[in-house]
Amino acid sequence: MTDLFLRPATVEDVPTIQELVSPLAEQKVLIAKETVTYYESIQELLVVDEVLEDGTRQTVACGALHVMWRDIAEVRTLAARSSHRGRGLGRMLVDALLHRARTLRVKQVFCLTFEVNFFERMGFQVMPDQSQLDPQVFAELLRSPDEGIAEFLELARVKPNTLGNTRMIVDL
Repeated sequence: MTDLFLRPATVEDVPTIQELVSPLAEQKVLIAKETVTYYESIQELLVVDEVLEDGTRQTVACGALHVMWRDIAEVRTLAARSSHRGRGLGRMLVDALLHRARTLRVKQVFCLTFEVNFFERMGFQVMPDQSQLDPQVFAELLRSPDEGIAEFLELARVKPNTLGNTRMIVDL
């Protein structure tokens, strides 16, 4: 196995992050974002680099933790090169993102995913609805213009469950 390094993303990583997300967006597994959105959220992103035989590094996976409110955050933009899927990169990223959430003292992390079995192994459970959210938090989240939050809350301004994925949540 080659050497892998997890690190915070930098602005130089944005084109590669878009490259990682693009095929998954075409398959309707992830939602494509405008370039400006990646730059605006760069501090949320982590990447995994692989050391190549010549000693150079190539970014092979990414993931983000987006804090929505004091008690809740979302795992977003989890993607890996197709050649690197199934090699533990998702687990590496989700572990790091959950660690980051704990460091930030977030109490719950959710995701919108097709990979239900993977996230169940990571401790997430399927959310039947938003009843797990405190009503006051729900009311505050309604004020956010973020489309990911709107989809999470199943607001009318977004198509219901745009991708047909599953809402999952884990308590920290």
